[in-house]
Amino acid sequence: EVQLVEFGGGLVQTGGSLRLSCEASGSNIEHVYSAYGMGWFRQAPGKEREFVASIIWSGARTTYADSVKGRFTISRDNAKNTMYLQMHDMKPEDTAVYYCRRSRDGFGEVWTDYWGRGTQVTVSS
Repeated sequence: EVQLVEFGGGLVQTGGSLRLSCEASGSNIEHVYSAYGMGWFRQAPGKEREFVASIIWSGARTTYADSVKGRFTISRDNAKNTMYLQMHDMKPEDTAVYYCRRSRDGFGEVWTDYWGRGTQVTVSS
């Protein structure tokens, strides 16, 4: 069993920056967290939840949605069981609830239903 909790949401102006964190916990998390890919998803009001970024188990390879590529950076610190999303040059369309999610594998190719509860990000114009 894995628990995921997001931190860092809030209000930011257009063009500003925000850093989100996702902390994983649970039984034997220290032994298993580094084996799995992780990802960020988001859901804006009235829209479907969408993929934002993913990172493989080691952090050596990342993938981004076209809408955020060049502005957002996903990273992870396996020693802290934590994943991050650094967001720059934020736009109003980035406004959404951001969720972290664990992959079933080490590459973020097949996803589990291990979600965080989400953190609200609001970008003002």
